[in-house]
Amino acid sequence: MPVRRLLGLLGDNDHIWQHRQITAATDDLLVPALATVFTRAAERVLRRGVLHGYVYREDALTVVRGRIRTSAQLSRRMGLPTAIEVAYDDYLADIPENQILLGAIELVQTLPGVADTTIALLRHLSGRLVGVVPVRPGAPLPRWRPTRLNERYVPALKLAELILSGASLQQEGSQAIKIDGFILNMAQIFERFLTRQLATGLSPHSLRCVAQQGHPLDQQRRVLFQPDILIYRDGRPVVIVDAKYRTLDGAPPTGHLFQLISYCTALGLTEGHLVYASGTPSAQPYRIKNSDISVHAHVLDLSQKPADLVVATASLADRLAACSGGPDMATVPLPGTDEVDS
Repeated sequence: MPVRRLLGLLGDNDHIWQHRQITAATDDLLVPALATVFTRAAERVLRRGVLHGYVYREDALTVVRGRIRTSAQLSRRMGLPTAIEVAYDDYLADIPENQILLGAIELVQTLPGVADTTIALLRHLSGRLVGVVPVRPGAPLPRWRPTRLNERYVPALKLAELILSGASLQQEGSQAIKIDGFILNMAQIFERFLTRQLATGLSPHSLRCVAQQGHPLDQQRRVLFQPDILIYRDGRPVVIVDAKYRTLDGAPPTGHLFQLISYCTALGLTEGHLVYASGTPSAQPYRIKNSDISVHAHVLDLSQKPADLVVATASLADRLAACSGGPDMATVPLPGTDEVDS
């Protein structure tokens, strides 16, 4: 499915898509692009607060803090109480994670070609790291290890280490670097899109769509199944639809047929419909031997223009309404397919 058609499937009700402008996609040079990616990662990390940790300190104080370093007190102070040699753990922000992050933040501000808006955000981020001593370019990086406490820092720290070491991103390599992006479960998106469109198309036929509703498979009600889409008329299920985000090449896979047959058997239905995202639709339904069940296979070509896809799903809704046993329902073929004997 072309990415340009993705927005039409997501719809206005899917919150996994965030509408905002980014500059990384339009940067021609690698340095500004990497600066943008790192800045966004650092901003996301510091938005949730600055990480603090315990740092071991040895100092000479006028009050006792931690434990007294007896040997140092006797050798350096001759036992006098004017200054006390102590060792203690201090809880502060000057830890390796923040030192690396601030070092990269300050370095990126000096790189050529970085956008003014990115530099302004970097200055704001450096102001969040008060009391942190940054790592200087070329200096050895302080040691740190991933833990549960610094887990949210890890993506930004990996990028910061690249910047401080003078390296950059590449598509392939032995070490994976996480940067901004998103993962979409296309099977779920296809199912949601199909549910929305069918709900709209079936409403004039007094039919209602219910998605992922649990039903018992066995008489003891120990095993539950959740059909993708179940179509109701007058409070009674009449048609079941299973969305398959894959290409239909010839006959549906046996597993798909078995799945729909078991659903129809458990619900006492005679009409099951498989809807695929691409491929060639079947000309005739699959009438199951020794039963009244018929399984239909449909194809919605997701590479169509959004307007054409809406028309195709509306035609599919009319066909499902015809199969639901309602009055005065006629079979309506999908555009570009052979009519199915319902």
